[in-house]
Amino acid sequence: MLYLLALLIGVVAGLRAGTALAVTAWGAWLGWLPVAGSWASFMGHWIAVGISTILGVAELITDQLPSTPSRKVPQQFGARVIIGAFCGAVLGATGGATIGGLIAGAIG
Repeated sequence: MLYLLALLIGVVAGLRAGTALAVTAWGAWLGWLPVAGSWASFMGHWIAVGISTILGVAELITDQLPSTPSRKVPQQFGARVIIGAFCGAVLGATGGATIGGLIAGAIG
C-alpha cells in the first residue's frame, strides 16, 4: 500500500508539482504521515507547510499564464520527476522504505 501511495503522489507531481509537495507537507503536519524521528520530520513543520502551500498556489496561478512553457520541457519535466521522487521518499519514510518510496514516486 505504501508503494502505491508513493506511485500516486508521483502521478500528482507529474500533473501539479507544487500540489504534491503541499499535500505531503500538510499530511505530515496533520499527523497523517508519521514522519517524526525520521529524516523527513522537517516536512511536518509549519514553515514547510507554509512554503509548500505558497508554492502550490503560485504554480496554480502561473500555469494559467500564456507565457508558461509546456510541462514537457526538460526543465519542468525534470523538476516534476524530482519532486515526485522526494514526495515518494517522504511517504516511504513513514514505513522505513525511503528508497522504495523514492523510486515509486519517480516512476509515477
